[in-house]
Amino acid sequence: MVKKVLKFGGTSVGTSKRIRHVADIIKQEHTAGNKIIVIVSAMAGKTNELIKLSSEISGEFDKRELDVLLSTGEQVTCALLAGALVKLNFKAKSWLNWQIPILTEGDHTNARIVNINIEKINKYLDEGGIAVLPGFQGISKNGDITTIGRGGSDATAVAVAKIFNADSCEIYTDVDGVFSTDPNKIPVAKKIDKISFDEMLELSSLGAKVMQPSAVQTAMIYNIPLEVKSTFSERKGTKILSQENIDYTKSVTGVAYSKDDAKITVVGVEDRPGVAANIFEPLSKAQINVDMVIQNISSDQKTTDITFTVKREDVIKTKKILIEDSGLNHDEILTNDKVAKISIVGAGMVSTPGVTYKMFRGLSDERINILAISTSEIKLSVIIEEEKTLKAIKKLHTIFDLD
Repeated sequence: MVKKVLKFGGTSVGTSKRIRHVADIIKQEHTAGNKIIVIVSAMAGKTNELIKLSSEISGEFDKRELDVLLSTGEQVTCALLAGALVKLNFKAKSWLNWQIPILTEGDHTNARIVNINIEKINKYLDEGGIAVLPGFQGISKNGDITTIGRGGSDATAVAVAKIFNADSCEIYTDVDGVFSTDPNKIPVAKKIDKISFDEMLELSSLGAKVMQPSAVQTAMIYNIPLEVKSTFSERKGTKILSQENIDYTKSVTGVAYSKDDAKITVVGVEDRPGVAANIFEPLSKAQINVDMVIQNISSDQKTTDITFTVKREDVIKTKKILIEDSGLNHDEILTNDKVAKISIVGAGMVSTPGVTYKMFRGLSDERINILAISTSEIKLSVIIEEEKTLKAIKKLHTIFDLD
């Protein structure tokens, strides 16, 4: 008998009709003789609605109480789905985070799962029951309800698959799988049948919204095969596997983009050891994540310009920290929050010469200026003007034979 973890995202359970449809999918899996643990998200839009309510009470709503509030979204879905399964004459039960319990550690709104009690649920599965669990949440050692960040239901599903030693983990969503780029923007984007953990981690970190990066990372560490598939069609999805199971005949697997980055340039910094550390240390202490970094040395070799990127929401905070840092001598600080990050990802890039040239030539042909560059073995990212995002994606998608 196979033990499966099935995770259903917010759009999959967005209405009572869709919840009944999800119950039918679970019915088929259970009737086939599988042991089923279901992880659910809040209904589509519910978490945003709860956040809006909290902001109407206070602009700085207490984080402990925010976790209590946000966790109710998944509680509603759990009860409705378990009720739909009972209506179909199945033995089903919803379990809240504290009833299991799902143990977490870390800050409110950004906790992480460290363990899950498996005894009660395994006993229930052995008795033929279907367990419906909430994603996105847990309980701390102090007994406080915690949440694990937006998209955290994916992380819950992977953690459950690991701790319960499940045979598979299937992520149901509103698309047929992982695509070579955003199919809403590029209609010729195609579904990827198989993708490596490394590639999926890069794509999800770079703006692809199919899966939460931390969930992919956990699956990669513990080699838990994943499959992303549609709730609304019976087409095969995308399998996310270890690298040895992947075909590397294509150098580039996908093109990702994000529009939540900003470029900051510190002009005229003294060129001496320790200057970069002086810039980035206070940003690190302020929990500001720095991505791309470029340093240009002037002709007199006495000063340098340092350019880096941060999240757009951190621009004002970053500039304030740099100005108030008395140990930093500079001429001026330039900011640009009208930029986008475009990335190509592919495990085959390592063994394929000319990928960098091909990307840069393609962007040049479209008269797109590159403002910053970042590379790794399987990723090449550039910062460009935001208004040219769609043109860049289309060009790269075509020249790397992804259409």
